[in-house]
Amino acid sequence: MKDISSIISPLVVLTIGLTMFVFALQSCGNAHRGSASLSSTDADALVEDIREFVDGKPGKFGVAVIVDGKDTVVFNNSGDYPMMSMFKLHEALAVCHRLDVESSGLDKMIEINRNNLDPHTWSPMLEDHAEDVFSLSIGELIDYILVHSDNNASNLLFDEIISVPEADAYVRSIIPDGEFSMRYKESEMKADIYKGYENRTSPMAYASLVNRVFTDSLVCDEKQAFIRQSMRNCNTGMGRIAAGLPEGEGIVFSHRTGSGYTNDRGEVIAINDGGFVELPSGKKYTVVVMVKDFGGDQEAAEEIMAQISKMVFDYANEID
Repeated sequence: MKDISSIISPLVVLTIGLTMFVFALQSCGNAHRGSASLSSTDADALVEDIREFVDGKPGKFGVAVIVDGKDTVVFNNSGDYPMMSMFKLHEALAVCHRLDVESSGLDKMIEINRNNLDPHTWSPMLEDHAEDVFSLSIGELIDYILVHSDNNASNLLFDEIISVPEADAYVRSIIPDGEFSMRYKESEMKADIYKGYENRTSPMAYASLVNRVFTDSLVCDEKQAFIRQSMRNCNTGMGRIAAGLPEGEGIVFSHRTGSGYTNDRGEVIAINDGGFVELPSGKKYTVVVMVKDFGGDQEAAEEIMAQISKMVFDYANEID
């Protein structure tokens, strides 16, 4: 007769193994646990709160959150959200990488002929420089695209430093599993607004990129610090994520926004914001809120985004 322990032991091991397998499967949904500090119940509750809040709203909403570089929550994380000017972060990183390869600095100058620029696009750079011909450093051009979302500066960097396909390939090397595509520059999207749908991303792909900008080393220290500071100085879309954060609490917020044209159905193609939040407690989190095909005005969408941002702040602030 066999010793009973030789029978029970394998059964115990099998039971434990099956339990761990089932748990792993359960953790692959919209909200999942990155560490023991995060309650999956709280994460699920956040997803459900967002779902209920946007239910019936005239657009598709996507959200991604990364807390302290590990705990993640996603809602509607498909890869079809038009980035619009959010892609200027991809561009800035790719430009800095090209400069690193060439052993060039941000002080490299570019001569700019006003006749080659578009006077009918969003361009604070043109307002600042009335000369027919003027020169700016690449650092100044990056500042224009990240702080002010300047379209002429963006087109110039793609024309003079790195092409859109090259920039796309570089960013893919940073987030190889990210679901995104970058095919057109601002001038091409202006000529055909539907090309904006092809410069697309999932909320988590964008959140992953932002998170790496602030927690990893992607380009040389000087250039990465410059990008981070420009994102802190970004003054577009302040009624979105920033409006959902408490005032006067020492919070540092850095972000990049994107806003789209109006399609033939009268919908705003995209109203986006993605940023990095640093709390006085030392906690940090990345949050991306994207809105596709919104059937209302931009201000209404921004109010919804601000409320989602508040939900995320409350959630992240409660994690140990």
